Amino acid sequence: MKITTKRVLALLFATMTYTPFLFAVTPRGNARDGSFFTPDALPFSVLHMREFMPTTNVPRGNDVRLTTFRYALAEEAIDRLEFVPTGKSLPISWRESLELNYTDGIIILHRGRVVYERYFGKMTPESIHALMSVTKSFTGTLAAILVAEHRLDPQMRVDYYLPELAGSGFGDATVRQVMDMTTAIAYSEEYTDPKAEVWAFSAAGNAMIEHPAGTPQGYHDYLATVKKNGRHGEMFGYRTVNSDVLGWIVERVGGAPIEEQLTTRIWSRMGMEQDAYYQMDAEGTAFAGGGLNAALRDLARFGEMMRRGGKWHGEQIVPREVIDDIRFGGNRAPFAASSHEEKLPGWCYRNMWWVTNNPNGAYMARGVHGQAIYIDPAAEMVIVRVASNPLASNLLIDPLSLPAYQAVADYLMRD
Repeated sequence: MKITTKRVLALLFATMTYTPFLFAVTPRGNARDGSFFTPDALPFSVLHMREFMPTTNVPRGNDVRLTTFRYALAEEAIDRLEFVPTGKSLPISWRESLELNYTDGIIILHRGRVVYERYFGKMTPESIHALMSVTKSFTGTLAAILVAEHRLDPQMRVDYYLPELAGSGFGDATVRQVMDMTTAIAYSEEYTDPKAEVWAFSAAGNAMIEHPAGTPQGYHDYLATVKKNGRHGEMFGYRTVNSDVLGWIVERVGGAPIEEQLTTRIWSRMGMEQDAYYQMDAEGTAFAGGGLNAALRDLARFGEMMRRGGKWHGEQIVPREVIDDIRFGGNRAPFAASSHEEKLPGWCYRNMWWVTNNPNGAYMARGVHGQAIYIDPAAEMVIVRVASNPLASNLLIDPLSLPAYQAVADYLMRD
């Protein structure tokens, strides 16, 4: 690569804001005091969640034939692609952005072929990585399948399906408002605020600590304590508890734990390479809002199936109407009324997927610390990234990630 003054300045400017941490040894931390999620422990933790808390399996199916990818690698060309991060004036390369965003593994599919696949640090193709809130999009997809089957009515109130939540802030919300996160509840997901309700919710679901009498004893117990604050349906508010309410509804309507439904409806039908797994609370409830862990290539299979309209190797895995509803069914008004509109203008949220509404029709699953499944129908592209970025906010990571994804899409569309 030719070193120019322009490139040196670009790198210096970028790293002033996005300098990766460097460690000789990565501490393990522990789940009792939350230290396994500190920045220095995170690169280890995201690959070893089973060592910190109870989990439940999502089997690939022992008698299921592995589906393989075709490869047409263009890694050197993609590594050299340049883009300007949002809010900056000088370009950086795709490869540089991966380091700046603490990427652990990334794969790009174009028309179903692998054109890029790289692993960093301790991650390998066999590694199972924590997906954080990418989990929500699996929960939303399972719920949308039940809607397509006319087993779940999105216009019914939550307390119709979950009378246990009749006295909570969720009781008079509709299932659709839960699916699109437009419930009005007193709950903060601000990770930088130690008093935010998200920490009480996380503590309730932590199976490794003792919960004092009178405090929530698991995810479901906590959900019943959430209060209403405002009118449902008016504003988008990104809150993990919506996903766990929806996961509970999926279990109630589907008649099986969410891990079993993901197994039978999707995971065991696609020829995945490896089992996935969910983290669980002490009551045996899977964390539907952020507890899924899976391998990179298997996530690419899932993303490619979604890009193909729900089809995988001749079988309709997810109804086409579910895919169309995610891509075209989102209501922009509640999103525009939220604080997210400033950073993600024109976007919306549908069935727990983020919809860009950009000219390419891209939509994505997003998880804190840099997890992503990005599906671009126009570019016939799927990007899956797993990461251990110490920043607990995608809005802080997006300036490097979203322009990078678009740069690859533009490159592939020239083919």
